[in-house]
Formats: sequence, structure tokens, C-alpha cells
Amino acid sequence: MKLIRQISTGKTVYREDPHHEKALVNGSLWTGIDVSDLEVHTQELTEEQYEKLLQDEEPYADKRRRSYPPIGDQLDALWKGGDDAAAMKVIVDKVKSDNPKG
Repeated sequence: MKLIRQISTGKTVYREDPHHEKALVNGSLWTGIDVSDLEVHTQELTEEQYEKLLQDEEPYADKRRRSYPPIGDQLDALWKGGDDAAAMKVIVDKVKSDNPKG
């Protein structure tokens, strides 16, 4: 599998499997990133390993934002108050503790 990384950010932005000699050009066309800011890395990864790689590269703020319950559910719990609000606070506090600010 060929992984295409953006040089300026170090992030994996595209992958190509099976190997193709024009992987860098394809990566540029697919992402819109100039070829001069891309580099090819060849790695043997399973689908699960590739997904984990992308998650590990995901910015902290995106990971944390994705972990919260939908805002509608949060507001509904606050509106209801009592046990609902307390239960939502436990959920939100867990997200905060699992994804501490850097």
C-alpha cells in the first residue's frame, strides 16, 4: 500500500492499493494538494491499521468534538434538569477526561 503524506503537515492524506507508479500524481489530483508538498511512503497495513493511523493523526479538537453526544441531546438534558442533566454531566465529564486539552 502506498501512503501519500503531506510534507508541510506530516499527515497521511491519500492511499493507493495496489501499488501504482503514479500514486503521487493521483494523490495530488484526489486531494488538491500540490505534488511538491506530497511524499510517498510504502507500508504494509491492514484496513484496521490504516484506520488507526488516520485516527492517531486526527487533531485533538476533532477527536474530542466527535466524542461528545449530539448537542440536541445535551440541550434536552439541561432543559429537563434533575437526573437527566446529572447523567449528561457524567457523559460530558468522561469525554473531557478521556480527551484532555493538550
